[in-house]
Amino acid sequence: MRTQTVEADVVVVGGGLAGVSAAVAAARLGRQVVLVNNRPVLGGNSSSEVRVWVCGATAHGNQRWARETGIVGEMYVENQYRNPEGNPVYWDDVVLDTVRREENLRLFLNTDVREVVATGPDDARRIESVTGWTMGSEILTTFVAPVFLDCTGDGLVGHLAGARYRLGKESQAEFGEEWAPPEPVREFLGSTLLFYTKDLGHPVKYVAPESAIDITTTPIPMNRVIRSGDSGAHYWWIEWGGELDIVDDNERIRDELRGVILGIWDYIKNSGKFDAENLTLEWIGNVPGKREYRRLIGDYTLHQGDVVDQTVFDDGVAFGGWSIDLHPAQGMYAEGAGALQRFSDGVFEIPYRSLYSVNVDNLLFAGRDVSATHIAFGAARVMATCGAMGQAAGTAAALCVEHGTTPRGIYTDHLDELRQTLLRWDAPAVGIANTDPHDLARRAAVTASSTTTRIAAPLVEQLDGDPYDAYDVYDLDVDLGIVLPVDPRLDTVELLVSARRDSTLSVEVFSTGKPQNVVPAHLETKTDVVVPAGDERWVTAHVPFAPDVPQNAVVVLRANPDVAVRLTSPLPAGVLTLVHRVDNDDQNVQISSEELLVQWPTKPLRGRSVVFRAGPDTHALAPERATSGYHRNHGGPHLWASSPMVTGRDEWLRLDWDEPVTGREVRVVFDDDLDVELNTLHHHRTPDEIMPTLVKDYRVEVLPADGGAWVTVADETDNRWRLRTHPLPADVGPLRAARLVVRSTNGAAQARVVALRVQE
Repeated sequence: MRTQTVEADVVVVGGGLAGVSAAVAAARLGRQVVLVNNRPVLGGNSSSEVRVWVCGATAHGNQRWARETGIVGEMYVENQYRNPEGNPVYWDDVVLDTVRREENLRLFLNTDVREVVATGPDDARRIESVTGWTMGSEILTTFVAPVFLDCTGDGLVGHLAGARYRLGKESQAEFGEEWAPPEPVREFLGSTLLFYTKDLGHPVKYVAPESAIDITTTPIPMNRVIRSGDSGAHYWWIEWGGELDIVDDNERIRDELRGVILGIWDYIKNSGKFDAENLTLEWIGNVPGKREYRRLIGDYTLHQGDVVDQTVFDDGVAFGGWSIDLHPAQGMYAEGAGALQRFSDGVFEIPYRSLYSVNVDNLLFAGRDVSATHIAFGAARVMATCGAMGQAAGTAAALCVEHGTTPRGIYTDHLDELRQTLLRWDAPAVGIANTDPHDLARRAAVTASSTTTRIAAPLVEQLDGDPYDAYDVYDLDVDLGIVLPVDPRLDTVELLVSARRDSTLSVEVFSTGKPQNVVPAHLETKTDVVVPAGDERWVTAHVPFAPDVPQNAVVVLRANPDVAVRLTSPLPAGVLTLVHRVDNDDQNVQISSEELLVQWPTKPLRGRSVVFRAGPDTHALAPERATSGYHRNHGGPHLWASSPMVTGRDEWLRLDWDEPVTGREVRVVFDDDLDVELNTLHHHRTPDEIMPTLVKDYRVEVLPADGGAWVTVADETDNRWRLRTHPLPADVGPLRAARLVVRSTNGAAQARVVALRVQE
């Protein structure tokens, strides 16, 4: 056996998406980082060992413009390009490559941390080192650093260090949570094993082993949907252990789950109730996917009210959008639904104070051990949200080292720097405006070659010249909503409609409540429009709405079965379509239908728009939107969009300074359509391997202050990434202007740029 000591600036324990994002974030900020994982692959529950698809704030398409950016977003987009079939083995390498390309990051796989040295009194502990055993190599490694991150999921490092934590469900009274039990109870969300099947094209027999559990003697066949064509995470409800100790009883839980899988397969193959003759069992997981165990206590505990009411935090550093997703403690043996879900009406913030320990001075954490109640944890626990927390915690760890302070010191003394650093790296956060004093673009005058000035979804003619397609006619048998940005005002909405008989169309305009929400929350104005019988014609609804600040509005077309509208695609920038009907595609789930988000889904018409024209002209897509911050729809799209591009004509976005400036790098954030859900294992398929809205070919040019012509500092082709960073050569000197020149996109009609920054 060999022993060694490894010193670093930051030690991250746990290689799930929280740990990966934390380690990468800290490494990109120049810190020397160690990432320790006890499995042979990264990705945690998303890895090929467990094979749970990566869910996040999009909530399988229920939330709007909610896909994570930053490090998780990079992996989503890369997986979409490399792995359109959703192979979990390919996903392993997407995650591994993300880690290994960072030169400041050392990776230790198969290394199980089981010892922690911590000193100090109970209310001020400090971790000195953690020690892990690499079984195959027989190496015992002690890791020493000033800052540690517990991304183990189970909160093991925090537990061994003496960090305070919670187990089970809090009482209603403790945090005023309606969904909590009257008294605290030590129950958990259970663990899951999954399985894959394969059609061999010829009959395959199945002889159940002795460990198979006869599910006909359980409530499973009566209370869960079993289909022979489903596999993988469709069977998320094979869950158990909530009434046990998730960690102490891990082996017992695994055996029970595996026995039920074998019993389900026996039921599918041999009951005669399924078309499964040619199917074989290809793979069964042997590492239980844990949902819940220790939740470490931070300076703030996220609770149900924060999720449902979407609390705005001064230290918001990440966001979620998954429902408060509560599963019965009995798991697969419960008589009722496999889950009960309640959504907030938009994404909710996660505060930085929930990501560091209340009593261990140098401990940050992210992922399943976040400081949250059991109820709030039900919404924050999904993996892309864990990754968002990880990037925030890793960024904070890097700043701790830079400033020689503690995680709490970052909150008290460097909070704005933390949030601005996250924004600079396009991290998944909401409500952060660009106030970065080191971004020279904020001092510049911003202009563009052209700008989209009218919010409209035009009728797109078919290739044969005939604009009519029966598929595009949509009868108004339910209410429809057109989401559009209002900046500075909305006066009219013109609609292309037809009517079976003389009729009246009721049109209403709603504001959305919170800037990140896209629901009809408050009625602002309404009118009735006469629609004569006959073929398509344009009608105009006069709906004046002039809010004090730019914001989204929802134009609601009330149901009228005598009237039809036209649909078109693709969606214009800043526009979505809502359908007023509850949409639930998982029969194993009971979803609360009281929330506006659920009542007005986008999924039925996602990617399509009602044909309309809004007036007057808008500033919502103006050039200066690319220097405002936010990086996602927040009271409007917050991006620059050019006029439709013409072959042979470039579009550009330009910065001009009154006085010469000296920059270090140019950062560009392109639009990769954050309303599109990307799923690692493609539970929901997205056909585009590269997001069409991304700029494809471009160059970055600067104009030296000493005169002369434009100097090209970057010339890129076939771009498929959202965030691009281009260093400025040292010999370029002071600048008086910079511009981004767009030659083509990956399919969108316009050039779209979310952010253009010049960092000094």
